[in-house]
Amino acid sequence: MIIQLHSKTRSRHCLCFHQFPGAIRWILTAMMFILLCPSHSYAGDVPRVVHYENFSNGAGDWTPTDTGAWKITEDGGDTVYSLVVKHSNYKPPHRSPLNIALLDEVSVGSFELTVRARSTSEPYNHQSLCLFFGYQDPAHFYYVHFGKKTDDHANQIFIVNDAPRIKISRTTTPGTPWDDQWHVLRVRRDADSGLIEVFYDDMQTPVMSAVDHNFTWGQVGVGSFDDPGNFDDVVLWGIPAKGDTP
Repeated sequence: MIIQLHSKTRSRHCLCFHQFPGAIRWILTAMMFILLCPSHSYAGDVPRVVHYENFSNGAGDWTPTDTGAWKITEDGGDTVYSLVVKHSNYKPPHRSPLNIALLDEVSVGSFELTVRARSTSEPYNHQSLCLFFGYQDPAHFYYVHFGKKTDDHANQIFIVNDAPRIKISRTTTPGTPWDDQWHVLRVRRDADSGLIEVFYDDMQTPVMSAVDHNFTWGQVGVGSFDDPGNFDDVVLWGIPAKGDTP
C-alpha cells in the first residue's frame, strides 16, 4: 500500500504502509492525513479530518443504492469495500451511475476526498470507477467518472441536476490508465470559488477540472457507472456543511 500526500508546501510524500498490521496502518494513515492534508487551503471555516474509513469493522457507515451489489471482502490482505456486480438493481430517476455507496450522516462544503481504488472490470473503453460528491438526493449531485478512454460520456466530471448527467469538465486527459493494481483517487472541491479538481496517483497535477456553483454542500460516496471494483482507505478532509443537510 502506497499513499501519496502533500503538505501545504506541495511537496510529495510517499508512505509505504503495506508492511504494517491493520490497526497500526489505520493510526499512521490518519495521523499523516491530519499532519499533511490538504494540499489546498480554504477561506472561512477551518477544515478538519471528517472521516477515515478502512472497512476493518465493516461498512456500517455507508449506504449503497443496492445492498446486494456490495460486500466486505479481502484484497491483498486488506479488508476492502467491494462492488461485486456490473449492473445493480438500482434504477436512478435520470441517466446516471447505477452503483453508488454514500457515506452516512456527513455533509461537507469545501473538501478533499481521497480514496484507494482498484478496478476489477475486464478492460474496455468505458472501464471506470467513480467518486460522488455534493450529493443532495438521487436527482442532484456531482460525480467524477475515471474512464479508460475519454469521450463526452467518459473520463469527465458530471452533474446530475434533475436531468440526465451532463459533462461539466473544462479539462481532462485522454483517459484513466486502469490496470489490475491499486490507485489513489482524489477530488478537491472549493465551494466558494466553485472549483473542482481531480487527481489520479499524482497528487500535484489535476487530471480533470471544472467550475460549478450549483451544489455547495452534500454527501460523498464511491462506486461506478456500471463496473465492479474495490475501495479502501477513504479519507474525507474538509468543512462540515452548516444549515441545510441531506
